[in-house]
Amino acid sequence: MAAQQEQKGRANALKSELKVHIEETSAAPAEVVYQLLSDLRSHLEWAGERQPKDNYRLLSIEAPEGPASVGTEFSSTGADPMGRFADSSVVTEASRPTLFEFVTEANQTMKKGAVVVWTSVHRYEIEPREHGSRIAYTIRTVRISRLPGALVAFNVPGLRSLLMRFAGSNARRGVRNLARMAEEGARQGSAA
Repeated sequence: MAAQQEQKGRANALKSELKVHIEETSAAPAEVVYQLLSDLRSHLEWAGERQPKDNYRLLSIEAPEGPASVGTEFSSTGADPMGRFADSSVVTEASRPTLFEFVTEANQTMKKGAVVVWTSVHRYEIEPREHGSRIAYTIRTVRISRLPGALVAFNVPGLRSLLMRFAGSNARRGVRNLARMAEEGARQGSAA
């Protein structure tokens, strides 16, 4: 196994950060997409209930009501094919209606019982367009405490790219759900 790197005094088993970038268009205006992102409780629907059961998905979220701003903290639980996780997050960027970012410290319990801690940065850039908006989502995993089982592939170049394509397809579903849910919200708003 590769020598562990130190990042801010914590072990990091990754040789380099993991990055997935997704772009999706939405017929919803940027303001509606941003409103949905900053309503942290809405994440439970588009990143949870609307996700396939065999995909990464949220199971619960504890967050304050109303739009989140820089410094807002929240927690969530979820599941993916590798196990279950409990997250603590903090909003680090909130520029209405174009940028929303948060950092997550995820404690994942793998199916065989190993606990892995992930630090990831979730960044949503929303660009207004003539007939809606473009959502650019980037997730950067900057630290993983250890790489048990199949996770060791994150440090093997060919296998890493295969895992990143899989991670990208999972992330794409969530961003699509966000875009469609924003469109539903925009239609309801215009019907009111």
